[in-house]
Amino acid sequence: MHKDEIKKVIEKDIDCHHIDVMGDDGAHFEALVISNEFLNLNRVQRHQLVYQSLGDLMNEKIHALSLKLYDLSEWDQIKGE
Repeated sequence: MHKDEIKKVIEKDIDCHHIDVMGDDGAHFEALVISNEFLNLNRVQRHQLVYQSLGDLMNEKIHALSLKLYDLSEWDQIKGE
């Protein structure tokens, strides 16, 4: 599994303002996703939304995925804008 494949799968289901997937060992990845689809969702619901978009890949090809998920206003606050 390549990080670009994960990025494409997530982007297909979630309208992302920004997405960055890191990891080069083929099984362990980190993803930063900024999307207003996360508005009014708690942390667990946000993770579920991403896991749902990845479907069986989470069981078959991705061993570990660390997620940082923000809506656009949260991301602006983090960046100090």
